[in-house]
Amino acid sequence: MAIAFPQPNGSSMKALTLEQLMADKRNLEHILDNLLEGIIAHDKERRILFFNRAAEKITGYSKEEVVGRDCHEVFGSPFCGNRCSFCSGPPDSFSHAGYTINILTKNGEPRCIEMSVSGMRDESGSFVGVLAAFRDMTDFLGLKIRLGEISHFSGIIGQDHKILSIFEQIRELATNDFPVHIFGETGTGKELVATAIHNESRRGGGPFVPVNCGALPEGLLESELFGHVKGAFSGAIRDKKGRFELAHTGTIFLDEVTELPKAMQVKLLRVLQEGTFERVGGEETIKVDVRIISATNRDLKSEMEKQNFREDLYYRLNVVPLRLPPLRERKNDIPLLAAHFLQKATECGQKAANLSQDALSLMMDYSWPGNIRELQNAIHFALVKSRGSVIRPEDLPLELKARENCPCPPGPSRKLNKESVSAALTQSGGNKSKAAKLLGVGRATLYRFLDDEKMSQDTLLSHAGT
Repeated sequence: MAIAFPQPNGSSMKALTLEQLMADKRNLEHILDNLLEGIIAHDKERRILFFNRAAEKITGYSKEEVVGRDCHEVFGSPFCGNRCSFCSGPPDSFSHAGYTINILTKNGEPRCIEMSVSGMRDESGSFVGVLAAFRDMTDFLGLKIRLGEISHFSGIIGQDHKILSIFEQIRELATNDFPVHIFGETGTGKELVATAIHNESRRGGGPFVPVNCGALPEGLLESELFGHVKGAFSGAIRDKKGRFELAHTGTIFLDEVTELPKAMQVKLLRVLQEGTFERVGGEETIKVDVRIISATNRDLKSEMEKQNFREDLYYRLNVVPLRLPPLRERKNDIPLLAAHFLQKATECGQKAANLSQDALSLMMDYSWPGNIRELQNAIHFALVKSRGSVIRPEDLPLELKARENCPCPPGPSRKLNKESVSAALTQSGGNKSKAAKLLGVGRATLYRFLDDEKMSQDTLLSHAGT
């Protein structure tokens, strides 16, 4: 393919191939500057060689501010966080990487960008740098969350408005390093949310170190958290790094933090204040860069008021509180979660199975005191029991079946009344399953209400029309 360009004197035309045009630096820059995606290129020493107009618009930095400078120096920290392959020196080679990260613009605005990075090679095949293309996904992702058009986010499943609010809060927390305290009942997914906060942040490529404070013996707790030196105590045959050291540049997750003894709370407070500690038996002061996320199924403020938890530590940990709703408050997510657990079981070699409508109705009507963990266990139990392609009510655990036979079930059925049921039946055209969904209850609950009230569907529909 050839393209004719006028010469400066206007007297003749010269045909250039497209390959020749692309090889010309000015033409190539013109093409890249007109792309909607941001483009940034840097050499092995992280020196920025190219920065297009879209990159300027997304990041808030001008081309003049960044070209020729170290990308870490320009943006204040690695542009791609702990996912950066150039933090500890230039790598020997680089092929391709793709990921989503959260950044701060020059003006401090949080932006979510989708990044695709490819290695560049010279004529001899030697690795010389990288070319990154990125696009701003902030508004698109935010809109999908607000409209409820997203069913999973960073490993978390759900579409209920309460879980969508959690998605928004995770996004907001991704651009800062403030301590977060997650409160929720057992089985609500506190570690999953902590992992999501870590993965969405710039620390996402770094270590995520979970610690169950209630599972560690008190005598070993200090050594587990801060490490020890050889000979510090009987059995210390070598130096050992603690969990805080292992979490350096990443996140440490302190689950069941209220189980920490008072003496350990004092040492934890020092790490939060100064970022330093000593290993057990050691004299060297170790400095770490970690983000702390804590969690408990108890009311942390109540524990503080009972003097079981230090007040100063409470205010250090509870900077950003995050409450996870129990499953009974987000029952609309039960079908989605059940389908997810069934799919995961199939991927692990389990025979595929589907939930019958009656079984799902029972699950929707159950209070789930064990929350999502109990739901997952119930699905696994039913898969073993059913031995077929359909899970029926008789395949569910005894707790759920006992609920089915209870003559006076507590919970959502008490909230139903003739007016609301009549309106739902009218809106659904008499379809009880759809009416139950509109009412936010299981189908079995609606059936029990109709039986208890000894009212027929026709009677209710006529009642709605009066």
